[in-house]
Order: sequence, then structure tokens, then C-alpha cells
Amino acid sequence: MSNNSLKEKTAKGLLWGGLNNTLQQLLNLVFGIFLSRILSRTDYGMIGMLSIFSLIASSIQESGFTAALTNKKDIQDKDYNAVFWFSSLMGLSLYLILSLCSPLIAGFYNNPELEALSRFSFLGILISSMGTAQSAYIYKNIMVKQRAIISTVSLFTSGCVGIFMAVNGYAYWGIATQNIIYVSSTTCMLWYFSPWRPTFNIDFSPLKNMFSFSSRLLITNIFGHINYNILSVILGKFYSSQEVGDFNQANKWNYMSYSIITGTINGVAQPVLSKISDDKERQKRVFRKMLKFTSFISFPLMFGLSLTAHELITITITSKWSDSADILQILCIGGAFSSITFLYSNLIISKGKSKIFMWNTISLGLTQILIMILSYPYGIPIMIKLYVGINIMWMFVWQYFVWKEIGLSLTEALKDILPYFVASSATMLITGYITGTFISNIYLSFISKILMAAGIYITVVWLSGSVIIKESYNYLVKKKK
Repeated sequence: MSNNSLKEKTAKGLLWGGLNNTLQQLLNLVFGIFLSRILSRTDYGMIGMLSIFSLIASSIQESGFTAALTNKKDIQDKDYNAVFWFSSLMGLSLYLILSLCSPLIAGFYNNPELEALSRFSFLGILISSMGTAQSAYIYKNIMVKQRAIISTVSLFTSGCVGIFMAVNGYAYWGIATQNIIYVSSTTCMLWYFSPWRPTFNIDFSPLKNMFSFSSRLLITNIFGHINYNILSVILGKFYSSQEVGDFNQANKWNYMSYSIITGTINGVAQPVLSKISDDKERQKRVFRKMLKFTSFISFPLMFGLSLTAHELITITITSKWSDSADILQILCIGGAFSSITFLYSNLIISKGKSKIFMWNTISLGLTQILIMILSYPYGIPIMIKLYVGINIMWMFVWQYFVWKEIGLSLTEALKDILPYFVASSATMLITGYITGTFISNIYLSFISKILMAAGIYITVVWLSGSVIIKESYNYLVKKKK
């Protein structure tokens, strides 16, 4: 693939991915605001306590085969067919197992209502398993536009159903149903957009060649979900469901925000980096450009969310969620670095080093579990600060492995990252001081912070001669013409 062809495909992927994820998060925001105003902190806590089981089960049924198919050079229909039947049968098995274990789950949290709720929620595992191969096809072929349509329609449909049920008094059942509708709609549309179809010629032998790679990703994904949800589990065990709800609400806003960046990257990073994995110098150049782009977007977005957390939460979902705002401010700091870590991990996967990816994520997971268990007696704020601190420091562990793979030194990485980190930090400090000193009205403060921070940041980055902002501007102007 030529330089111009790859550059154009990457740019289109980033554009569509950015539009897709921005629209996704805007829809999540709108529907989330309505639901958060109607539902209680306990309702969100109920769903939050089950998340880790659904996510781990979904990882098992997918088993890392999406990434394995993406990295496979000479792919055939029988490869997709083997993944389809494996995922479907695994999804059915996992649903039956988890349904039988629902009394144990309810007993662990000492909450009998979770038994029926878990049986219903776990249906999503079975439904999503029937779209794994189709999703892999769309992902491998960088069909970002189709993925944007799928996610947008699914979010809108499921969001409308969730609000309807919440308004009619179904409480946490409304959130659970919303999730099921989202998964069902996504699976149906994956079948619609993917030209590939399964056959009844069931042959699992193609999985053997992918298993050594995919199995490591499976273990990695499981520990990744543990890392992300460990606080919900510990809070659910040792604290009240309301406190779980506060954390999950804050975590949801944090996730929505940095998912705009990671979702944009995810649509192109691994496929593009995989295509040039044999050219180390070219891959390094492409990766550094992606690293600059990620830093350029991630730091101002996440630091800005931290700056406006209290105003945003109070205005959108009322002061009953004020405790979530304090948590959100801390989580956003870690969220800014999560996007960079995500890009690092995509580079490792594109090099076929799933073993490194696996052990690095396992090590992080075990560290998180140990620290969270030791720190829970000291209160939620301490736990969250430690959780964020560990995730930020682990970025340097990923950096070491990236250096080993493509020769990107820490000095080079910091040269790409620090200008945007410093610009964003200074922007938010100046904005916070000015608005905090002269503006007291919450609505005026919120709008002023956004406009002032955006103006200062763009001006500083432009005047500093950032190549990324100028290339992005030129590309958008060219597309408009």
C-alpha cells in the first residue's frame, strides 16, 4: 500500500471514527441525562454490580478472534465460519452457566433482587455472540462508515426504549432492557452490512492457527475488564449500592469522554499499523503521528471535563449526583492518559506480540486488585486516587515495550506528548482561576470555562507551531472543498 493511499485511508478512518464516536457519546449523554434524572443512585448501582460478569463472559465468547482475524494475512471464509460457530456456541454455554450462578451472584452482594436481574441482563451475551464474525469482517476491512451507522442507530433505538421504561416506573429494569436492545440492534445491523454469511460446514480447525494469539488477548481482555470494574465490585461488597451508583455514574461520564478518542483510534490504529508491521521505520513514523494526535485531543478534553465536572453534573443530572462530580474530577485525570495507553497497546497487538500485551495487563490487574483490597478501609477517595495513579504510572511500562518493538525512546515519546499536556494543564489552571474569581453563576461559569479553555488551548497550540493542528485543519478544508 502506497504512502498516499495509507495516509488517505487513515485520515478517512480517523474522520469517520471521530464523527462516529462523538455522535455516540452525544447520544449517550442525552439519554444518560434523561435516565439519571429519573432513576436513583441505587438503580445504577444494581446494574454496576453485574457489569463485570457480563464483560468477562463477552470476552470469553469473543476470545480475541476479532484481533486474530484482523492480523491474519491470508484470510478465508472458513476462518470466519469457525469463529462464528465457536462464538455462538460459547455464548449459549456462558449464558446457561451464568443463569445457574445467578443465586450465587445475588448472595455475594447480599442482594436477592440481583438474581432475576442477572438472568435477564446476561441475555446480551448470547445475542452478541452471533455477531462476532460479522464484526470482525467489518473491522478488518476498515468499514468505519458502516460502524458509525450501526452504533448510532443502535444507541438511538435502545435509548428511546430505556427512557420509556424509566418514565413508566421500571427502575433498573429500564437500564437492563436498554442494554439488551442495544446489543440486539447492533447484531442485526452487523449482519445487514457484512456481506459474509456463515455456512453449516462447521470446521473448527482454522482456530488452531489463531488460538496462540487470540487466547492471550482473551486473558488480557478479562484482566482489562477486571482493571476497569474492580472498584465497582469492591464498593458493591463493602459499601452501599448508592455509593456504587455514584462511582458508576462518574465512571460513565469519564468513559464516554475518553471513548471519543479511543473509539476514533480503535477504528484505524490496529488495522493500519498491522498493514505496515514489516516496515519498522514507517510504522514508527505513523505511530508518532497517531501519538501526537491522541495527545492533542485527549488532554484538553479530559482535563476540561475535570474542570467543569461540578457544573456539568449539577446542570445536567441535578445535585443529587454531586458526590459523583468529586469522583469524576479525579477519574478524568487518569482518563487523559488512558487514551495514550490504549494506543500503545494497539501497537503491541499490531506487532503480533499478544504475549506481552497479556502479561502487561495481567500485572496491572493483579496490582490493582491488591492495592484496592488493601486500601478499601481508608475510604473511597483514597481508593480512587490510588486507582488513577497506578494507571498513569503504568503508561511508562507500555512505553518500555513500545521502545523494544519500534525503537521509540522515552525522550521521543515525551516530546510528542508533553507539549499538549503542558498546554492543557496551563489552560485549565488559567481558566479555573479566572472563572472562579469573577463568575459565580453556575450556568455562566460552565459556558465561560468551555469557551475560554477552548480559545486559549487552540491559540497556544497553533502559535506553538503544532503540525497536528495544522494538518487536521488543512485536511478538513480540503474535504470541504
